[in-house]
Amino acid sequence: MKKCLVINLDRCTGCDTCVVSCKFENKIPLGVYWNRVIPVGPFGDFPDLQQYWLPAQCQQCENAPCIEVCPTGASYRDENSNVVLIDKEKCIGCQTCIPACPYGVRMLNVDANIVEKCTLCNHLDETKEKPACVVTCCSGARFYGDLDDPESDASKELAKYDESCIHSLPDIGNGPTTRYILSPSIAEWQDVF
Repeated sequence: MKKCLVINLDRCTGCDTCVVSCKFENKIPLGVYWNRVIPVGPFGDFPDLQQYWLPAQCQQCENAPCIEVCPTGASYRDENSNVVLIDKEKCIGCQTCIPACPYGVRMLNVDANIVEKCTLCNHLDETKEKPACVVTCCSGARFYGDLDDPESDASKELAKYDESCIHSLPDIGNGPTTRYILSPSIAEWQDVF
């Protein structure tokens, strides 16, 4: 089971609705972000400039380095959903996992002294609801599902595109599962991490 997000950058407008809905759904305090949108570009030579927006959140790595370095076992993979989560009761706020994440998507909640990150709205998945960012995406750019299930929304969206349009963040042996769709006609994929 590989539950993850598929984000179609051909459609993403960089509106930050996913950021706001994530904060609202998960009651995330000011200054803490589980999801952010990074502008990539503009790049190229005038008048042939390119730009796109890259939403970045937990990539649900197959070999998550954050789990390996956690001294208390607070970072773990849920045996039911296979989602990388943080047990807030076990987290001691040591922040060892923050630099272990190659994408910088873990943050310290200073008020609670615990590290937090995207959970793919695991609490909603238990009731068969989609993550808040997927539901509220006004451009229909976000898809959620199991990549091992060809009938999932995520797999169906990927199936519409050629391999040359499908990207992931750099893999340093961690195996990120989040997939991004970016057609060459929109922009050239850039490694920003």
